[in-house]
Amino acid sequence: MLSAITSRSTEPAEQSAVRLLVPLPARERRSSLPTVHLSDHDQPVAANLLDRRFEAERPNQHWVGDVIELLTGEGKLYLALILDLFSRMVVGWVLSAASDRHLALRVLEQALRRRCPEAGLLRDTDQGSPCASEDYQRVLAAHGIICSMSRRGNAPDNAAMKSWLSTMTFELGDRFETAADAKTKLFDYVEVFYDQERRHSTLGYLSPGEFVKERSRWTPSALPTGWRSP
Repeated sequence: MLSAITSRSTEPAEQSAVRLLVPLPARERRSSLPTVHLSDHDQPVAANLLDRRFEAERPNQHWVGDVIELLTGEGKLYLALILDLFSRMVVGWVLSAASDRHLALRVLEQALRRRCPEAGLLRDTDQGSPCASEDYQRVLAAHGIICSMSRRGNAPDNAAMKSWLSTMTFELGDRFETAADAKTKLFDYVEVFYDQERRHSTLGYLSPGEFVKERSRWTPSALPTGWRSP
């Protein structure tokens, strides 16, 4: 089954990813995921500008994201992620014991530091209070980022991110021994395996990292100022 996902050599980092995915055959895809939505608030909500256009012509054009609940022997954790629809690369991910605006801000600020997007980026979120908060909207405005929000109770509006989360929980799982165990395994999965090695049919069977390098080789003008190749 591993060979169907990606071909790999025996370099140390790749061996780490192989060990990470040994339990693959025993897992079943879940029909629903414990994602987190805090929608009861009185803050303004943005229109659904992304409108299920799950593609982009260049990096930092469309970002989507979500928060998922994970379980450990020490209690619950919340994983927040941001995905660039151009390459399907995870540009930000943060673990926290609480799902609140601080988590939403931390993952956004991480993605901004990593990718340095130009003004005009469309950031699609849910209608939850963390992303609707004044603090979050202030950061978006300061960077010239356009806010889009999926419609309430409409999972297909965020189908690209839901698909990523379904793949992650299928390949890695959503239960860990400890918070430290979760952080280590998620780092290996996201930074070592997924972004750099996992192949996608939508990317011509390249990994996100390979896709960005390939596109930058042939169309360097498509990459925005400040883009840092992985």
